[in-house]
Amino acid sequence: MALSQSTQLGLATALFGVLSFVLAVLAELKKPPYGTPVQGRDVVVCRFPSDPTVALGALSALAAACSAALGALAVFFPYGGRHVPRKVLLGHTPLYVFLHIAVGVTVSGAGLTVWATASEAVHHVRNVHRDPAYACPTAESGVLGGAAFLNLDAMLFWIVCLMLVCNVREDYFDEHGGDGGGDGGGVEEK
Repeated sequence: MALSQSTQLGLATALFGVLSFVLAVLAELKKPPYGTPVQGRDVVVCRFPSDPTVALGALSALAAACSAALGALAVFFPYGGRHVPRKVLLGHTPLYVFLHIAVGVTVSGAGLTVWATASEAVHHVRNVHRDPAYACPTAESGVLGGAAFLNLDAMLFWIVCLMLVCNVREDYFDEHGGDGGGDGGGVEEK
């Protein structure tokens, strides 16, 4: 049994959204709370333990972007070669609202992930400080964890948008002479 195009895009969106969540949570858990200050002549050099936080954070942001791109593609994709005008899609108020929420939550989640990851990378790269009392902190704790949940929420909003698109497509093709093809609702495509 083959999956419909909308189901495939929905599953891919969900996969990347969950992957982004897991990677950001792992990045948060692996992040050291602070580095070790080493006193030098008029400077403090911070040494941080080797950790995958920056790599995991970058991969999480990339997965969130992929999830959003697939979600947006799923909304505007012409399933079965049958196109629904963008005006009709955006004229459906629930879809319009959820689409804007999905975009906003995606930007917030991915932006927060990138910001926390970049902040952590800067701490590792700029590790020489002139303040003798510098304590060698890392990025703020909890930010990557919060970003993980925003990325998961964004994926869920994209999935809701996909479900709403399936309803709009069915209504549109019912009104304009057709049954909507095999574009959703678990219907197999030929």
